[in-house]
Amino acid sequence: MGPRALVLDFGGVITRTVFETQPENERALGLPPGTLAWRGPFDPAGDALWRSMRAGAISERDYYRVRSQETGRLVNEEWTTPAEFLRRVRGADPSAVIRPEALAAVGAAKQGGARLAILSNELDLFYGPELRTQLPFLRGFDLVVDATYTGILKPDPRAYALVADGLGLPAGSCVFVDDQERNIEGARAAGMDAVHFDVTRPAESFRMALARLGLKTESEHHA
Repeated sequence: MGPRALVLDFGGVITRTVFETQPENERALGLPPGTLAWRGPFDPAGDALWRSMRAGAISERDYYRVRSQETGRLVNEEWTTPAEFLRRVRGADPSAVIRPEALAAVGAAKQGGARLAILSNELDLFYGPELRTQLPFLRGFDLVVDATYTGILKPDPRAYALVADGLGLPAGSCVFVDDQERNIEGARAAGMDAVHFDVTRPAESFRMALARLGLKTESEHHA
């Protein structure tokens, strides 16, 4: 087997979703518990806007833009982008929302000789470029492709080609992980192996991705 690569989406895969951190979000904004009731994939029946996004009626960016605007109004501020929301609720310590399962998977992939890449539609747009200096583990990645700068959004096949070309690998040597089904379909259409990341079962999703690379997590090695 030749060189292989683990290619990760950032928000939702490497980080916990905003849905998982709603209690912390509310505390950071000084809002009463239960104010931010939208839960996305954790309660699709109670989140009509999320269902619209999943149905393709609006984009993922549109979903978070609307939720950010709504939340900004709750604290008497005008937020026009999700970045303003995320920086308010996560700016002080972004490492607190990094999934430990992601760090374990990244470590296992690196130890196993796999290349590492991030393919994100809005890494710096949502989180700000300063995030990269706040999260030291990002320095271990061989490549970061961010549509904030390329303007090419997943599931456009050119986005996946940028990763494969940047790594110097054929698309079929890349295992791509994303929490949005449309992006997974795009990766497969572009020739990549792909694992749909279930945000409600992160450890299992990372195990599946590592298995596609012929690798195991540290905990599995000791099992």
